[in-house]
Amino acid sequence: MMSEFEFIKPQKMNMKSDPQLNEGWLQERIAKDPSILGLGDLILKDKERLQPRAGRLDLLLQDPDSNKRYEVEVQLGKTDESHIIRTIEYWDLERKRYPQYEHCAVIVAEEVTSRFLNVVNLFNGYIPLIAIQVNAYKLENKYFLTFTTIFDEIKFGNLEEDEEAREITDRNYWEKDKGTSKTVKIVDEVFELITEMNPGYELKYNKFYIGLAHNNQIDNFIIFRAKRNFTRIEVRLKRSDILEQKIEDSGLELMDYEKRDGRYRIVLKPGDVEKHKKFLVDLIKLAKDVEGSGFQDQNDEG
Repeated sequence: MMSEFEFIKPQKMNMKSDPQLNEGWLQERIAKDPSILGLGDLILKDKERLQPRAGRLDLLLQDPDSNKRYEVEVQLGKTDESHIIRTIEYWDLERKRYPQYEHCAVIVAEEVTSRFLNVVNLFNGYIPLIAIQVNAYKLENKYFLTFTTIFDEIKFGNLEEDEEAREITDRNYWEKDKGTSKTVKIVDEVFELITEMNPGYELKYNKFYIGLAHNNQIDNFIIFRAKRNFTRIEVRLKRSDILEQKIEDSGLELMDYEKRDGRYRIVLKPGDVEKHKKFLVDLIKLAKDVEGSGFQDQNDEG
């Protein structure tokens, strides 16, 4: 027989009208344990972060594994136009100041209205945005919170693996629109290292990345993204604490590890390829699973 148990219904609170459960209190709860938002094991990077000529960002959170950052605005009551604009503005300022990170705007409110959803659907897919509804409850003298994702970030597929999604461009596009002749030259220098070991490769200029093909077959074990001041190479490799330490010890700038695609993202600036030629050759060999890469014990997972 099932034993009887007592059911107690907690009291739902209106935080906006409650003198104790104010916005600062809610912000502090999230800051102490960002995981309560349901976005993963995030860490707090900053609180009340001053924005140039634009007020203060409530919370800046970061995924320690992927270095993805979340610009979080907290609002009591219903979502309104000013908070929507502020959330997007802070997201835009942060992504421009720190382009080496992936950024996502997050708004946390007591009530995510249908009007809000209608507005954000206008730019759905263009601005990464998450809307989370928070509810507060009281049981005796204790409070607890629930967080429900009402509107989630649109996650796109892996572009370099989707042949139908690839948009072909040319070298001029990357030199003029995305990067510069100097940063595209970095692509050439790494590509030369690749072809010295593996003849038959060619560069494929796509809209979102520069990829590789071998004998007309796509083989993106490394892809390139030329920027204005640097080029980012993304090397497909199993994650390894030992390898990460070797990259850092080499003097190269390791941006992060992209878990979704299984790639290390490394920043190369003019002069880096020549300076770190031996290390990059070993890295290419490791990515291509070629013996004699110079790296040992790469089976350790981070």
